[in-house]
Amino acid sequence: MNININTDANLAPIGIFDSGVGGLTVAREIMRQLPNESVVYFGDTARVPYGSKSEGTIIRYSKQIARFLLTKHVKAIVIACNTASAFALESLQREFDVPIIGVIKPGAKTAVAETVTKRIGVIGTEGTIHSQIYTKVIHEYDPETVVIGKPCPLFCPLVEEGWLHDTVTDEVARRYLSEFDDKNIDTLILGCTHYPLLRSTIKKIMGDNVYLVNPAYETALRLRELLSANNLTSPSESIADSKQHRFYVSDTPEKFKAFGNSIDLPFYIEKVEQINIEAF
Repeated sequence: MNININTDANLAPIGIFDSGVGGLTVAREIMRQLPNESVVYFGDTARVPYGSKSEGTIIRYSKQIARFLLTKHVKAIVIACNTASAFALESLQREFDVPIIGVIKPGAKTAVAETVTKRIGVIGTEGTIHSQIYTKVIHEYDPETVVIGKPCPLFCPLVEEGWLHDTVTDEVARRYLSEFDDKNIDTLILGCTHYPLLRSTIKKIMGDNVYLVNPAYETALRLRELLSANNLTSPSESIADSKQHRFYVSDTPEKFKAFGNSIDLPFYIEKVEQINIEAF
């Protein structure tokens, strides 16, 4: 496959991908924090969830998506998925010649900066938690910090169904988060991009004494640093509008569009295009 590289790199879009709709929380923060940048978003809705899949499968999916995003002339790629960040980030960075970042390091760095007790909780998919990637990265910043992980696999399908404020979701959250009742954590990383959409429920259960880290926000700030360091920042006079943001999925565009327009994005999603990601 021939991939054309955009010669006007500063005006090129940011590529963002996730297993489904959760990465829209990252896209939302990028749109808010970097209003001059346009985005190309891909949600792998045909193969969601990633959290229960093997490392090899996640790497294969991620490389297919990166190849697709490069056909859209992106100047950088954000892996807006904790599971793919854990398993595929290094492989993608080795293979593709554009800046690529994940969501794990920005969130881990903020958690270490915020914790006082040096006891940090992490919730995420089974893949993310079992990989212990957050523990590894947190210990790079502070080896004395204790990290307690808890898989919350039902959160993703609940978010995908739009059950953000529902008694079923409340009960599931209480069961999962009871893991931390006697762990004395003062910081909790929302280690899946779906989870910020459940922030109010999680905050209600964890209480005001636990600081919630949203890696989506931290990733947007890290992206701004990355673009600046590589002289890729879009000119300040070019404010992106809704028509410059493009959205692609591997299945059911209508459901994705409806969900995306329900989560307070800065722009209304006007069009979502379905593609055959296996072709890449």
